[in-house]
Amino acid sequence: MIRVNLLPHREEKRKARRQQFYAVSGLITVLAGMIWFLGYGIINGYINTQDNANAFLKSQISALDKDIDEIKRLKEQTDSLLSRKRIIESLQANRAETVHLFNELARQVPDGIYFKNIKQAPDSINITGYAQSNARVSILMRNLEASPLLERPDLVEIKVATIGNRRLNEFNLNVFITRQTTEDDKKGKAAGSANKDKKP
Repeated sequence: MIRVNLLPHREEKRKARRQQFYAVSGLITVLAGMIWFLGYGIINGYINTQDNANAFLKSQISALDKDIDEIKRLKEQTDSLLSRKRIIESLQANRAETVHLFNELARQVPDGIYFKNIKQAPDSINITGYAQSNARVSILMRNLEASPLLERPDLVEIKVATIGNRRLNEFNLNVFITRQTTEDDKKGKAAGSANKDKKP
């Protein structure tokens, strides 16, 4: 006996295709969602990593800024201490200068010279006095030039004066003081001369 399938086979095929389409669409949607989720997670991971790196860099920059401020403060303190050290060394080098100057003047004054007034400026001494002759003044100037503490005597004026019925020569001269240099001054001068030598 022959059996005939009376069911509409086209409708079955359409139904099968529709189900297949829905399945494929669902699968594509799921895959698209997974891809989006993975991409979002990866991008968020990169962003978090970069944020952490930025935060670390900011913290390091802040720490470096503090270190730089501390270095500046220490440098200022060092400069201040070095300045005080130079002042103290200068005072120590020149504290007995006045006594040495008077002793040196007393040694260098020839016979026939009398001092009337001595004024000390920062780098020089002005001397006024009386001499029995111009030759005595010349000897005084040569003695001052040869002194280790004094240099470059300069005669300002010399004139005739009468003191107690005696005819004398009144003179006025300036003489410069030879300053003692400290170790820092010597180093500074040596560095300055070295820099001059390097220039073309």
